[in-house]
Amino acid sequence: MLAFKVTTVGASSGFILTKEAMAKLNVKKGDTVFLTDAPGGGFRLTPYNPDFERQMALAEDVMRADRDILRALAK
Repeated sequence: MLAFKVTTVGASSGFILTKEAMAKLNVKKGDTVFLTDAPGGGFRLTPYNPDFERQMALAEDVMRADRDILRALAK
């Protein structure tokens, strides 16, 4: 388990990710991370945008369902 202390960052509050935490999250300086609700009432910190993932899943469903139409349009 990794622990972080909340500190002042400019006029806001934040916490600093250690090199170990950045490696586990697979992020680098300048990347965006997302805090989302997790099952069971907790939270999840992830570098993946859940809205974008949902949109991509919907796009994949459309591409799979309408494969023949998309193939014809590509010609």
